[in-house]
Amino acid sequence: MEENQLPAENSKAETKKEVKKTPLTPLFYIFFIFVILYGVSIFISLNIISKTKKVKIDSDAISTIKKDNKNKVALIPIYGAIYKRDSGISDKGSDLVVNMIKKYGEDKNIKAIVLDINSPGGSVGAVQEIYSMIKKIKEQYKKPVVAHFGDVAASGGFYVAMACDKIISNSGTITGSIGVIFSTTQGEELFKKIGLKSNTVKSGKFKDIGSFSREMTKEERALLQDMIDDTYGIFVDVVASGRKMDKNKVKDIADGRIFTGSQAYQLGLVDKIGDLYDAIDEAGVMAGIGKNPSVVKAKVSIFEDIFQAIDSKLAIFSFASADNYPKLEYRFSF
Repeated sequence: MEENQLPAENSKAETKKEVKKTPLTPLFYIFFIFVILYGVSIFISLNIISKTKKVKIDSDAISTIKKDNKNKVALIPIYGAIYKRDSGISDKGSDLVVNMIKKYGEDKNIKAIVLDINSPGGSVGAVQEIYSMIKKIKEQYKKPVVAHFGDVAASGGFYVAMACDKIISNSGTITGSIGVIFSTTQGEELFKKIGLKSNTVKSGKFKDIGSFSREMTKEERALLQDMIDDTYGIFVDVVASGRKMDKNKVKDIADGRIFTGSQAYQLGLVDKIGDLYDAIDEAGVMAGIGKNPSVVKAKVSIFEDIFQAIDSKLAIFSFASADNYPKLEYRFSF
């Protein structure tokens, strides 16, 4: 009996020896640490958002502003370069600005809108979407819209203001830069040095226009120039209409040059020199609610903030940026 049990016991012992724990690789530890750090970063982001929500524009910064729940001025910031932003979770970039203008334009308690512009411009499409929404809100709801120029309100930032009823600028604002730009990078000489060749199969001779791997042809340059000239003509028309200026007079200064706010005022490109609160007062007077009106600063919902925080963290996994493709731009470039 004992002899029959020995082989079975030996078999179990051998099985135990064979089943060994697989050692954890360094990659596993790195991934584990990354997950922990990622979770902490999300927690911190949400914590910051929750604290930011407690800050109101009419608490300390504008303590003298009276509170009136039915007669308010909406303050909408347009900060940074203006582009459409890729996102599967929340509105970003120009889409966010467009939705804010629409939201406060439709709000019966909002009697006027102030756009606080601090932007060098951006892509033609994104800029024109904001401009178009301002025009629609003004036409449909008859609300005055006032633009304020901060540090920079150039090119596309200036274009957006052309839809507004009044423009208030700081004297030292960088503005103007009326024009269009389309830029590409050429790496043909670099390719030759490193012995790299690009093979392209295309349906037409212009299909790879602006290619990084070769020099642009005269025909391609002429085609792009025609596109630039057409888009430039739209910009000139918008300025002439918005500032009630002769088109030829606009063309005299629409060569991409920049101005200070004071120079822009002398040229008739802005209406007044003043700060943000002068712009708010101007909007209140135009809306018939007087100076020093109640102000509500445009902000997204807490859920949008959460989505944007998560989206910004997930963006580190994206290898293709929204800014990697060529763009036709109303942008101040240096």
